[in-house]
Amino acid sequence: MIKISPSILSADFAEMGKAVELMEKSGADYIHCDVMDGAFVPNISFGPGMIKAIKKHTSLPLDVHLMVDKPERYIDDFVNAGASIITIHAEATTHIQRVLQYIRAKGVKCGLVLNPATPVDYVKYCLDCVDMILLMSVNPGFGGQKFIPAVLPKVKEVSDMIAASGYDIELEIDGGINFENIGPVLKAGANVIVAGSTVFGHPDPAEAIRRLRG
Repeated sequence: MIKISPSILSADFAEMGKAVELMEKSGADYIHCDVMDGAFVPNISFGPGMIKAIKKHTSLPLDVHLMVDKPERYIDDFVNAGASIITIHAEATTHIQRVLQYIRAKGVKCGLVLNPATPVDYVKYCLDCVDMILLMSVNPGFGGQKFIPAVLPKVKEVSDMIAASGYDIELEIDGGINFENIGPVLKAGANVIVAGSTVFGHPDPAEAIRRLRG
């Protein structure tokens, strides 16, 4: 089943509650929340306060992507704010498994994120302690970037690793996904699609979500 996780980074921050409600009405499966700290990535977005605020406006799972240095410092804050899934970058913390296990112990799904140039080797050592693998198809930090096609073989490789493992793990992709490149992305094995401007910038978000599902 293909799931769509619209990124609120592309929404109007002044109307965030309404934006999240619209995504739910339009058929989204998750709400993707890009948290940026200005250190791990060269941009600052929002923190637990935003997660807590939008939680009141939707029953959809909040897919919280922590683009922050040493994410272990903030796990409790985002769990308490209402995160349903918390994904952390392999590049951002020293003890990856420990952080993933801590997230799970809090009763929240966890995921590992890899930047475009990060090798997939990290994945094989974490398959038993993740619910999601998120592959970046742009370098993180800003919305509206162009998709990096070189990531497609990586998606296929990780998809095969998940299938061979026997674990129930979702494979998410984030960055520059649109109607032109969604076909190869799905064919490579991704089943959760993060989309920002492709959904929020469309005059009919429901139609955009339907088209992305294929």
